[in-house]
Amino acid sequence: MDFTLPEELALLRDSVRGFAKEHIEPHAQEWDRQSSFPDSMIKLLGEQGYMGIMIPEEYGGAAGTYMMFAIVLEEIARYDGGLALAVEAHNGLCCQHIMLAGNEDQKKKYLPSLAAGDQIGSWCLSEPDSGSDAAGMKTRAVRDGDAYVLNGSKQFITNGDRAGTYVVTAVTDPEGGKNRISAFVVERDTPGLSVGKREEKLGMRSSDTVVVQLQDVRVPAENLLGEEGKGFDTVKKVLQRGRVMVSALSIGFARGALEEAAGYARERKAFGKPIADFQMIQAKLADMAANYEAGRMLLWKAATSLDNGAYSQYVAATAKLFISEMATKVCMDAIQVLGGYGYLRDYNVERYMRDAKLVEIGEGTSEIMRILIAKSLEV
Repeated sequence: MDFTLPEELALLRDSVRGFAKEHIEPHAQEWDRQSSFPDSMIKLLGEQGYMGIMIPEEYGGAAGTYMMFAIVLEEIARYDGGLALAVEAHNGLCCQHIMLAGNEDQKKKYLPSLAAGDQIGSWCLSEPDSGSDAAGMKTRAVRDGDAYVLNGSKQFITNGDRAGTYVVTAVTDPEGGKNRISAFVVERDTPGLSVGKREEKLGMRSSDTVVVQLQDVRVPAENLLGEEGKGFDTVKKVLQRGRVMVSALSIGFARGALEEAAGYARERKAFGKPIADFQMIQAKLADMAANYEAGRMLLWKAATSLDNGAYSQYVAATAKLFISEMATKVCMDAIQVLGGYGYLRDYNVERYMRDAKLVEIGEGTSEIMRILIAKSLEV
């Protein structure tokens, strides 16, 4: 069994890494402080093929694998978690939903511009009163002739401020039980769709997160994704895959924190020698490295399982739980290695820690992951 990357994937990693070091690393701290990255980055990422990494070639995408997507996300997250989150939500949530449930006309209409980076996509699931209990959403979609009229509010929406295409979930049959929820493509300029101010967040600050309001939003019936009432089936599939992909962000944070801490320890001197020579620092770096390597193997296992068409709730949940919590711990340890400097915003490690925490919450909290793992064990 070979745990090294095949040549094709290694070349992709090196290419994305070079791109990230040139176009992202010099600006990441500034984007964090400004709570935004420039719109030009979306187009630039599209030109590299990263905005359509999972989209089939016939719709303008790169026809990549989940392993390829994981590599792209890790390399971007190594320098800017917010930008990586925007790419993950665009590809892994919005585009993924259209690919899974959209018909041929919908795919031809929306995927090419999303793949090219002409616009960015947004996925609207969470609401003010429904996070982990996503099926408890209150947004309504009522059929009216050849259209649906949507009313409701969506909370914590990534890319919501700058998106050109939204995938919105809503209740179409309040008495439908498991078949009560449907999904729709909603275009940016649709009357009645509005976005709130950008949320002030702990981390992932360069990524925009907003409330999306829907007030008498009239959507053509042809924008229904899949069958009416079957939308939540696709939502679950999107989240299952997304849990693997969002874990790649955590791997990027952990690697960044490890590399920054190790580099600092080699340069920083105390008591006449580099602090890397002290066993307490060595032990901390060793634990960080071991946990990062273990997490990366879990990610590769989960991504490869998806590529082989063998999705496992146990594998996906285990990967997300371990990797997300591992990354937060590694980032905290990096701050400790840097000491007082690690607490300053002039250094990257405190930003990695702030970014990392979100992955323990988004696309399924650690508590939900533990429930899914336990259910898989039938305990």
